[in-house]
Amino acid sequence: MKLSSSLFALLCLICEIVSIALFLRGFFPVPVKSSFSAKSKVPHFPAEPQTGSGPNSRKAPEPLFKRVVIVLIDALREDFVFGSDGRSFMPYTSHVVERGSSHSFIAKARPPTVTMPRIKHSLIPHDPFKLMLCFYEVLRVFICLFSSHPLSDLNISFSFCQVDNNVTRHLDDTLKRDDWDILILHYLGLDHIGHISGPHSSLIGPKLMEMDDIIKKIHASLISKESEGTLPNLLVLCGDHGMSETGSHGGSSEPEINTPLVLISPAFRRKVGFEKPGVLEQVDLTPTLALGLGLPISKNSVGHLIPAVFEELSLREQLRLLQINGHQLSRLLQDSNPTFHKEDGYEQFRVAEKSHGSWMKLYLDGNTSEVLSNMGKKVLKQYLEALKAMSSALSKQLGKYDMYSMIMGMIFILQVLFFLMLAMPEALSREAVVDVPLASSLLSLPFYLLCLFGSALHVLVCTSSGGPCYLCSLPWVLVFTVILLTAAFTCALVSMAARRMPVSNKTPGSDWTLSELDALLLIGTVGHTLSLGSSSFIEEEHQTWYFLLNTLCLAIFQDVCRKYFREQRHRGEEEDEGPLLHSSTEEGPSFSPAVELGVSWVSEKWLALATPLLTLTCCRLLRSLNQTGVQWVCAVPPNFLIRLANKLSTFLIYLKYLNIKYSYRAAVGNVLFPWQHSSRGVSKGTIEARFVYVFILGIIFTGVKDLLRSQVMSSAVDSRRLKSRGLWEVYSGVVLLVALLFRAHNLPTLACCLLIQTIMAQFIWKKLHYDAAQTTIMHYWFGQAFFYFQGNSNNIGTVDISVGFVGLESYVEAPAIFLTALSTYAGPLLWACHLLCFLSSQRDRAVMGLGHGSYCFALLRSIPDVFYVVLVTSLRYHLFIWSVFSPKLLYEAMHTLITTAVCLFFTFMDQERSARP
Repeated sequence: MKLSSSLFALLCLICEIVSIALFLRGFFPVPVKSSFSAKSKVPHFPAEPQTGSGPNSRKAPEPLFKRVVIVLIDALREDFVFGSDGRSFMPYTSHVVERGSSHSFIAKARPPTVTMPRIKHSLIPHDPFKLMLCFYEVLRVFICLFSSHPLSDLNISFSFCQVDNNVTRHLDDTLKRDDWDILILHYLGLDHIGHISGPHSSLIGPKLMEMDDIIKKIHASLISKESEGTLPNLLVLCGDHGMSETGSHGGSSEPEINTPLVLISPAFRRKVGFEKPGVLEQVDLTPTLALGLGLPISKNSVGHLIPAVFEELSLREQLRLLQINGHQLSRLLQDSNPTFHKEDGYEQFRVAEKSHGSWMKLYLDGNTSEVLSNMGKKVLKQYLEALKAMSSALSKQLGKYDMYSMIMGMIFILQVLFFLMLAMPEALSREAVVDVPLASSLLSLPFYLLCLFGSALHVLVCTSSGGPCYLCSLPWVLVFTVILLTAAFTCALVSMAARRMPVSNKTPGSDWTLSELDALLLIGTVGHTLSLGSSSFIEEEHQTWYFLLNTLCLAIFQDVCRKYFREQRHRGEEEDEGPLLHSSTEEGPSFSPAVELGVSWVSEKWLALATPLLTLTCCRLLRSLNQTGVQWVCAVPPNFLIRLANKLSTFLIYLKYLNIKYSYRAAVGNVLFPWQHSSRGVSKGTIEARFVYVFILGIIFTGVKDLLRSQVMSSAVDSRRLKSRGLWEVYSGVVLLVALLFRAHNLPTLACCLLIQTIMAQFIWKKLHYDAAQTTIMHYWFGQAFFYFQGNSNNIGTVDISVGFVGLESYVEAPAIFLTALSTYAGPLLWACHLLCFLSSQRDRAVMGLGHGSYCFALLRSIPDVFYVVLVTSLRYHLFIWSVFSPKLLYEAMHTLITTAVCLFFTFMDQERSARP
């Protein structure tokens, strides 16, 4: 079966995406779930030891609190409350922490430190009580649980104050009412300040003071409503995650995972001085609140009780609560771990229960000796140790890998890489056609033997697996289809490898030679891939790409010098006569957005010599504009660069877009119109952004129309000209969209990107006659470098999610995902689009250039993907597997998906494939 290089590369990338998805499904943990009933009810409480089997033995514990108010401040760092910032900006809270009736803890969040996972870990279970909610994210997921949820439409991406005022405006009325049991308030303003200005912004202090006043108001209201003989109320102050030194979150650094947890209630003893906060897990709040309200613990909760909350209860009540928590954890452990009886925590719990029964027997017999007290304290300690061990075991279950899915995904992606490597001579040939012997493989005996072996192996793995397995849960028809494809691909690989075996002293492709540039591109690609084996190189990967890009520029400079100074120049050749850019050829005009320069040979020489040096200068400036990685995360860019970015941000795109871009930036307050004297009263820019979207869609629609027309035109010259113009129009629309999404300080990055693309295309790639493969690899390197020039890194926390709200009044999932992905991968996308336009405009390689480019993109993505998948599998128990290696794995998967979309467009534009043999 013969396929064009572009279609072959696209199919390989699609298979690679499926393989990576299967690997990710096995690599990332699946939450443990209990097979207990869907809703926890009172009869599911275990019987208290030595109390018989009557209904009283299984009754729910008495509640400790009447009402609970949870104040969840998004991105509240631990030092904002317990550090110097807390004493300066939250004086009332600091006083309560140091000398009030409270308990203070540092609650550790588990990565990824983003809002929704942290909220779900901290939520209390389903209960029949009436709830009052002022909680935006939770409302969308758990709306059925709340009897009241006063919210209003607001744009959560622009406001520091409005988003919190919409929560507080109902607070006074709610506190006066008596028809609620739990009040949850989620304040987002602090998180917004952190994303835009960082944790050391001057806006942090006033926001913390605002939160302190709210806590003071709530605490005073709860105290005033308490009366003699009623249960006390509980005020909970917590954060869902912290904030890094750059104001982001999502990673596993200490400022991101350490959050404060303050429990305030008259039920606690009053402190006499500051006590160092204890350390616990966020998930421990769930069972503590549940039993504090006299409710069953959520069946899937993996946390254990916070002992300090119940220390004022009698010893019998404390043991009873610990027994209930242990019973819930042991049931969950039984359902999630087939070898639960081997867990130390489970055995410790059984021993503690027996000791509890012995203590209860003495207690019910009326024994009041000191022996009973000492025995009770020993049982209490046994319970606490058992709960911590079972909670730890369940947390480890979250990190249990589905090795079958991981290994199968690894095998599939290795097959893809071998396909690409074996197809290299044909894919990069002049015909750009790959012969895949798939049909003949289906008729071979090894194919049927492999199918039989794969089926038997699948049955063996699924029947002997000790844990959950994704592939074993799939329908047999789907699994057998996968086995058939795997066997067919294996046979096809063997056939292709046999075809490549030498039959004489001269092998196919033995006349290939590597130039100096080829050697650099090969060594650089392999070297970068090998560098991913180090966690430090992953954290500082941008340094690798900066070094490779600088080396590439020096190699290009050497080629330019060799061309213009060492080689004999034939001035009489038609290629080097006249202007640098031709406005027409014998085959017809070729459209290009660049101005036809018409430079002389002398000017051309010096412009070509200056191009690599100018590129190096631009790259050096961009390195200082955005400090990324870990080592330079706190570095501040030079002030003159920031001032330059703010003043010249609107002059950094094509002149024909200047007016619209300037109008939008002025509308949102980044720049001012000449007649404006201040930025007060400016709009949020939503309407203006939508107007720009319409303008961009118009440009892209025009380009797509020209591309479709070029497919049906009879004249090859007119078709090529129309296609070239359509591509440049689509590319211009993408540039304008990226300019809209970029922050003002990042617009110099876009300007330098366009400048380097223009001068490199006109003075380097056209004049030095690099082939399509070399040009593609250079574009790929530039795209990777500009990914980091934008300020990106391999930390999820550096993803700018605010661009997902440009032009939107509220969160809309599909547009937000698209805009965020486009902004994050703008660098690689712009360089891939430019490569497509450049190769399509080259007459001498229009036939095979797109196929070669698509194939090189697929190969460049497959090599690091395969290496990294194997590496992550071997280092799955590494100390930094979740903080360093797993975020990089997600970036690699997303980059492969983006590359697949690019190759899809390459395949569509490769219109010559139908004419190939």
